[in-house]
Amino acid sequence: MKREPQPPLSTASALQPISLDVLREKYLKPGETTADELYQRVARALASVEKPELREKYEALFLANLKVGAIGAGRIMSAAGTDIQATLINCFVQPVGDCIQGVDDEGVPGIYEALREAAETMRRGGGVGYDFSRIRPKGAHVKGTASMASGPCSYMNVFDQSCSTVESAGARRGAQMGVLRIDHPDVQEFITAKRTPGRWNNFNVSVGVSDAFIEAVQNDAPWELVHKAVPGAALLAQGAHQRADGQWVYATVLARELWDTIMKSAYDFAEPGILFLGRINEDNNLHYCEDIAATNPCGEQPLPSYGCCDLGPIILTRFVRHPFGFGGVAAFDFDAFTQAVALQVRALDNVLDVTFWPLPQQRDEAMAKRRIGVGFTGMGNTLAMLCLRYNLPEGRTMAARIAECMRDAAYAASVELAREKGAFPKFDARGYLAEGTFASRLPESLKAAIHQHGIRNSHLLSIAPTGTVSLAFADNASNGIEPPFSWMYKRKKRESDGSTTEYAVEDHAWRLYRELGGDVGVDGGALPDYFVSALAMSAQEHIAMMEAVQPFVDTAISKTVNIPADYPYEDFKDLYLQAWRARLKGLATYRPNSILGSVLETHAEPAPAPAAVAAPAPAAPPVDPMRTVIESRPQGGLSAVAEKLEYWTQEGHKTLYLIVSFLPVPTGVGNRTVDRAIEFFMPVGQSGESQQWITSSMRMLSLAARGGFLERALSDMRKVAWDRGPVRLGQHRKDDGTLVPMWHDSEVAAMAYAIQNILARRVADPVQQQLPLDEPAPPPVAVPQAMAGKKCSECGAHAVIRKDGCDYCTQCGHLGSCG
Repeated sequence: MKREPQPPLSTASALQPISLDVLREKYLKPGETTADELYQRVARALASVEKPELREKYEALFLANLKVGAIGAGRIMSAAGTDIQATLINCFVQPVGDCIQGVDDEGVPGIYEALREAAETMRRGGGVGYDFSRIRPKGAHVKGTASMASGPCSYMNVFDQSCSTVESAGARRGAQMGVLRIDHPDVQEFITAKRTPGRWNNFNVSVGVSDAFIEAVQNDAPWELVHKAVPGAALLAQGAHQRADGQWVYATVLARELWDTIMKSAYDFAEPGILFLGRINEDNNLHYCEDIAATNPCGEQPLPSYGCCDLGPIILTRFVRHPFGFGGVAAFDFDAFTQAVALQVRALDNVLDVTFWPLPQQRDEAMAKRRIGVGFTGMGNTLAMLCLRYNLPEGRTMAARIAECMRDAAYAASVELAREKGAFPKFDARGYLAEGTFASRLPESLKAAIHQHGIRNSHLLSIAPTGTVSLAFADNASNGIEPPFSWMYKRKKRESDGSTTEYAVEDHAWRLYRELGGDVGVDGGALPDYFVSALAMSAQEHIAMMEAVQPFVDTAISKTVNIPADYPYEDFKDLYLQAWRARLKGLATYRPNSILGSVLETHAEPAPAPAAVAAPAPAAPPVDPMRTVIESRPQGGLSAVAEKLEYWTQEGHKTLYLIVSFLPVPTGVGNRTVDRAIEFFMPVGQSGESQQWITSSMRMLSLAARGGFLERALSDMRKVAWDRGPVRLGQHRKDDGTLVPMWHDSEVAAMAYAIQNILARRVADPVQQQLPLDEPAPPPVAVPQAMAGKKCSECGAHAVIRKDGCDYCTQCGHLGSCG
């Protein structure tokens, strides 16, 4: 029988190094060597809670679904089927009451009990979000101790330090979200807290905003800051008074001025984010039995106290047929996607029964409502593969179609599960389908089915950041709902022998397009215009994509609106209002700027005034481009590498980070250039006593580099000796091929050796050089400049931004916490 031609594969031919590295480092367990073996472990674990006669069937079905792209979030892929007592749930929201110990007068755990619960949750691998609004304001009266309260911001310092302690103990980094309501008397301190360097490094922060406050902003009306706690004598003397509803008014401010404080902090410091609590609670399917005041750390799951994120993204790129139009018309396979979503609902429902729960309250909350979060990843890549541009109406229309399909398939599957296993215990048809809830806007057939049979899960959908799971399992597909950030960047990886390997990390769609025969830039070609990156579109276009998809998601969407450093404040200041008008549930932004810190431009010298250049004499000898004098460092960012040096002295193991900046200089032969090192420095924050000399050494090397005698300076440094014994750094290959450690006479000599290696690798790398005109050039690649941000735990550069909901270093490519 003649076999019908198959559409091209929608995946690249082989995993790229970044995917293999992340898979091995974060997900494979002892005895596992491939993703398929990991899938078998996860499928077996999730099927274990089915009836005995059904386990084999569902293990096979779950395994097949994992292979087609219906994966679990990071905790599921890492811990399911293992014997470690770690939760399979990524994140939680936990309550904090208005007392120190025990429970407050509303039965909510006091501050230190909440801290204990949070530490236990983070120790087991979960991130935590909190609403700190119950805590009485600074200056409120504390009757039991006849003292004044210090306010919620002071206690957030304690939670922040506790998170650092859990992280330093070797557990997964415990991401946190701190929320304070817009009417809390300490909200101004909360909004501006992150203007202090180093404060709340382990927190994302968002202000919980009501519709009433937004109306006050639009009307330029006054706004009262209130709390039920009695103000202290000093505040009463300043005019604090009690309202008819029993709340105490601590102060009255102009709503618009408070709003401007939020926007200016977000513009300069990337926080706070915003949560629209009115929209969150109005839309909530369970508005009849719960109130929501906070979200998980990345914002995609508004949750009640002890609520959890049981997440499972589906890799959308796997469902594109004839990607980019190769072999036929590019199309999305909605039928296959529907089947994958339906089975994913059952798998995530089973997670609730198989997971380890850090706290009994978390288990009780989950069993009562059975929240899950089917989501997707790779939306940006999928649209490009369908030849649709992310920031145009046709791209948003397709994204909405995919989200609507996912909604209908998930809700239908949950109804079927209810028929088989029963509805969630808190289900009440009248309240669930009441006017205004998300469920009330479902198709009539689905509403009728829910009314008749109930539904297994109160909530089913969540668009989360996918961080490392996209790297490990989706060939670096664009994260979550995001567009790609760049088509390729360079990543440095330290090997076990102390050496460093550099390799390219490629965007999945860009890579697949090239493999299928697309022109990615060779011979002057250009990518099709549907390849569009995050920084190539406006903030309004980012928001428009969220607006298109949010109506089909019963919880929320985690998305960071990245904007360039020169984005005008006049355009920025209304972004959060635009998000409110778009009926979003929250928003976060990131703009790189000098206040957050800079990597390559912190100490830039002013450019010299242009000077006339005399024409060279005809008989002048050729000029060596590596030895000509460069009067001063040019303005602007330079291409650079960050190197982590590890060496051993008699005092033990030491670590040092260095950054070398390069300037392309003409060789005098055609259009060829060569990369010349002109600046050396050590990122701030390395203050070991024995390394204080390095800053001055780096300045001297920078002067030597610009003066044209860098080679001699490094040679002289290699000769420096001290009386503390030899220093071990690097390896030497003997004639027989064996490697032996290299020893140096001092730290100065070892550092000079390491820098010589950096420069040698730079010269040897053809991608960094412009080739002669008669040789084919490699395809041009958009490598992003390092962007200002927080300090990177891997390379030390102040270049960590919030990308796709995750901490991402734009200097070395290190991916940190995704909540």
